[in-house]
Amino acid sequence: MSPYGKPFLVFALGLSSLAQAQYLDSLYTVWQDRTQADSNRVAAYVDHIWDGYLFSRPDTAAILAEALHAFAQERQYPRASAKGYNLQGTASRLQGDYPRAFQYYQKSLATHDRIGDKKGIAGSLNNIGLIYREQGRNDQALEHYMRSLSIFEEIGDKHGLGNSLNNIGSIYTDQRNYPRALEYFERGTVIQKEVGNEKALANGLGNIGVVHGEQGDTARALEYFEKSLAIREAIGDQNGIAVNLNNIGVIHGALGNFSRAMQNHQKSLVMREELGDKSGISMSLNNIGHLYKTQGMNGPALSYCQKGLALAEELAAWDLQKEACKCLYDTYKAQGKGEEALVYLEKLRLVEDSINAQETSKKLEQMEFAKVMLQDSIAKAEEARVVQEAHNEEMRGQERTRNIAIAGGVVVLLLAGGIYTRLRYVRRSKAVLQLEKDRSEDLLLNILPADIAAELKEKGRADARDFDRVSILFTDFKGFTAASEKLSAQELVSEINACFEAFDGIMGKYGIEKIKTIGDAYMAAGGLPVPKEHSAKNTVLAALEMQAFIADRKVERDAQGLPYFEMRVGIHTGPVVAGIVGVKKFQYDIWGDTVNTASRMESSGEVGQVNISEST
Repeated sequence: MSPYGKPFLVFALGLSSLAQAQYLDSLYTVWQDRTQADSNRVAAYVDHIWDGYLFSRPDTAAILAEALHAFAQERQYPRASAKGYNLQGTASRLQGDYPRAFQYYQKSLATHDRIGDKKGIAGSLNNIGLIYREQGRNDQALEHYMRSLSIFEEIGDKHGLGNSLNNIGSIYTDQRNYPRALEYFERGTVIQKEVGNEKALANGLGNIGVVHGEQGDTARALEYFEKSLAIREAIGDQNGIAVNLNNIGVIHGALGNFSRAMQNHQKSLVMREELGDKSGISMSLNNIGHLYKTQGMNGPALSYCQKGLALAEELAAWDLQKEACKCLYDTYKAQGKGEEALVYLEKLRLVEDSINAQETSKKLEQMEFAKVMLQDSIAKAEEARVVQEAHNEEMRGQERTRNIAIAGGVVVLLLAGGIYTRLRYVRRSKAVLQLEKDRSEDLLLNILPADIAAELKEKGRADARDFDRVSILFTDFKGFTAASEKLSAQELVSEINACFEAFDGIMGKYGIEKIKTIGDAYMAAGGLPVPKEHSAKNTVLAALEMQAFIADRKVERDAQGLPYFEMRVGIHTGPVVAGIVGVKKFQYDIWGDTVNTASRMESSGEVGQVNISEST
């Protein structure tokens, strides 16, 4: 996770915002006043929803926006509907429903296009670009931002122009194309200076600072962060001030100016505490802990990073947990406290597993979004095909003379070619949709057993099941703490990963179900989710092959003068209960005394051997 604040994005609604809650009643009064112009009534109601509900109660905002559609129909004022769709799109986006948000923004775009509102078209394109960016589809996001930019340039809307330039710069920052990012951010700041948009100017300057920081140009980064800070202080932007102080602290830390770095981080921490920004507080605590660790002040480092970790765990903020765990692991390791370091290394592994699961979940979500887009394209292609067929029938019905018949025949041929092209497009779209579906299937099967995944898709849930005879396998590395003291965190995780990847392959070979990893331990089960006749035998064979791999790995690493692992393996066979845990980031897991006994078989076994129970 970058220690800097993320680049500031701008998404357009084509409306002004009145932040003060005391104006909400007056805005609603204007909305209800039939003597007011339609444009004034709609603008007041949109601001009423924006300031009063959109960010605190987006579901309520979406319902309130329905009144704009009724108003548009009653007063024949379609611009009200366009603004309503924009509000509903943003409400859906804030709730994480990206397909629905996309559909609302598309409706807003279509309405603006129908009435020829170019500013509204550009704003909707910007919002659609934001959805694409949050779905990791940067090419499509960039295309929409560029189209928006072109329209704002055409109509001379400098506010919109500056926002689009900033958003394009953010895409190039994501792609690490820093020269292009700087080009667009700098163009944006020129525009924001011209129109006097101080907050947007501060955002742009801060974004330029982030790009210079990512490139290692600390002097330029510091220059732009300080410029941004000066503007934010002048306009009283408390959140922006806290972000800039954090970024300035990071730069001074990189330059070795620890006193100034600490001063800025502490100021940022105080402001974030006043604002109640828990995520920002956790980031500041981690940054201060890291700064103490860099100076060899291990006591304060542990204190701050433990506080940062506790808050990150409360927020379920995995990236912040990762930074805190790494800080604690490195600090305990520097103190020579191997056991304490191991605790946080194991936590780090669990957090990285959660991050990987989150990434997998996000990829599944992105694939679902892609499928919705493809289905929409197919529907539009089919609609166009039906229209063409109807037109074709009409032309045939109008044939009155030979010349008209000939002309009609030519049109029929042209339309037939168009229909054939559409049909080919539909077939290709369906093929792509099937490919995306297959990718989703593969990702789901990487998380769950095939039978469980099938049940989950069919019923929306997977019931827990009892199994009478399952062989549970546990492994554990001997001397893991000693090895961890000789290896860096990256080297240690890399070596564990090499072993676990080999174990995964062995499980696949013998038809054994991997359950999970816990730190340096590996857990698997033979005989579920589908009971098999030789599952106990196959589990033992798999364990023997795992020990053979570790023995070969030991010889290889010893010859290179590298630390190596030795391993204990234990197996016990008996009844278990198996099922899915949780509703988000779910995991297939097993419970029962058999699991506990298998763990004891491992811990009481001999290194290099496979210890099996009498029942196995």
